[in-house]
Amino acid sequence: MLNSKQRAYLRSLANGIQAKYQVGKSGYEDAAFLAQLDDALEKNELIKITVLETAPEPPRAVSDALCEKLGADGVQTIGKKIVLYRKSKEEPTIRLPR
Repeated sequence: MLNSKQRAYLRSLANGIQAKYQVGKSGYEDAAFLAQLDDALEKNELIKITVLETAPEPPRAVSDALCEKLGADGVQTIGKKIVLYRKSKEEPTIRLPR
C-alpha cells in the first residue's frame, strides 16, 4: 500500500512516460494482455494505460481489476489514463520516499 507522499512521487514520475498499453472493447481479461502488463511492470515498475471509450468498464473499475489481478498499486486514474506501480522482484529501480 502506498502512502500519499509515495503516490505523489510516482505521479511526478508518470508525467514523463507515454501510455504504451490500451484497454479496448475486448477488455482486460485476455491472458496474453495480462502477461504483457505483468512483464512491463516487472521491467519498468511504473506503466501508463489508456482506457478507450469502447472498453466494457469505466477507467476506475479497470484500474481496480488490473491492480487485483497483477498485484499492483493504482497510482492514479485521470480521465482515460491509468497509472500502475509494482516493485520489481529482481531489479527495483524506483526508490520510494518514506
